[in-house]
Amino acid sequence: MNAVLRELLTALALAALAALGGWFAAGERGAAIMALAAVGIFFLRQLWLVVRLIHWARCPLGTPTPSASGAWGAAFEALHQRGRLASAEREQATQELDRFRRAAEALPDGVMILDGHRAIEWMNLHAEACLGLKSSVDTGSRITHLLREPEFLAYLDSPDHRGAPLELHTQRNPGRSLQVQAAPFAAGRTLLLVRDVTQLQKLATMRRDFVANVSHELKTPLTVTLGFVETAQDALHDAPPPEIARYLQTAADQARRMQQLIDDLLTLSALETDAPPPLEDRIEVAALLEDVRQEISTLSGGRHRIALESAGPAWLLGSARELRSAFANLAGNAVRYTPQGGAVTLQWSVDGTSGARFAVQDNGIGIAREHLPRLTERFYRVDRGRSREAGGTGLGLAIVKHVLERHQAVLQINSEPGRGSVFSAVFPPHRVQS
Repeated sequence: MNAVLRELLTALALAALAALGGWFAAGERGAAIMALAAVGIFFLRQLWLVVRLIHWARCPLGTPTPSASGAWGAAFEALHQRGRLASAEREQATQELDRFRRAAEALPDGVMILDGHRAIEWMNLHAEACLGLKSSVDTGSRITHLLREPEFLAYLDSPDHRGAPLELHTQRNPGRSLQVQAAPFAAGRTLLLVRDVTQLQKLATMRRDFVANVSHELKTPLTVTLGFVETAQDALHDAPPPEIARYLQTAADQARRMQQLIDDLLTLSALETDAPPPLEDRIEVAALLEDVRQEISTLSGGRHRIALESAGPAWLLGSARELRSAFANLAGNAVRYTPQGGAVTLQWSVDGTSGARFAVQDNGIGIAREHLPRLTERFYRVDRGRSREAGGTGLGLAIVKHVLERHQAVLQINSEPGRGSVFSAVFPPHRVQS
């Protein structure tokens, strides 16, 4: 600012001196001519410097800044400093982008960036391998033109695609199982993460098949063993020696427990496979709940107060066998983990906007908060010693979880140590009928 002021003052001073000299030489007319000449020279110089600035601005980066004095010299120097700063920032941005690309290439998963029109801007090598694409050919093409699987298109169009990932099988890369997840990115872009889960699915299938096959192989010899034990008990029914009677009873109890474990493993294995969706039978809820109430009353043997409260919809759509298993597991757990004299209440009620809720409430021992997220894991036990005494297999809640997922229902658990628990199965509106 000071340089500009000095430039103007200098120009005015020169114009004044020129006018004064002209006045002495030729009077007023000479003064006017000399003043206009001085002003013209000043503006011609400014125009020339503007032309030099435009020419310099059009030159390649790194061209030396034009030399000038006064305000223009300060302006050229400021532009030079700004250019250097911009160049340094571009260099830093280039290095950051290069680091980002190297990091993305090092990721074990595929990474793809889509613009606002779902055209591919960039993808790493893993994304190319997973999706059967080529960066040199497919960059700039719309992903929806390259991957035409309907479920993938519906996933991208869905407003809630930020949630659970999509399991995808593409025609461009047959035989591979992919897990795809989209997330919003900068400036309206979409970040697409791709993971090859083919081996994981194969291992999961092998595990399920192994459990199912071993369970089937164990079922027959265990049935035979239990039959022999029961036959021996019947043969010694009149007056068996006390020790032998106790041994046979222990063997029979453990065999029945192992038989129940095998049955639960087979049930869970069937639920975890790609089984067809559950039947859409119309289940009379009152009859189902009464069956469950009678079953847990037998399990309780009169040691608990069992109550049934039914004020919900009359019908439930789904598989009667699967839902009865889930409801009985929830109610049976309440009986097993509620001390003698406690209360267990089965509740069927309307939930939310015309959905329904089946809840099992007890005043038993309760569960600490840190255990709640893991309760549906197979064989997870809060107290192993107490679980063995209660006679559970450790698979009940895992079965409940899979049954409810197949019926688009949600398991909710609320519990407090020493005050009891509430296990609820919440069904969506399309599963219930009045």
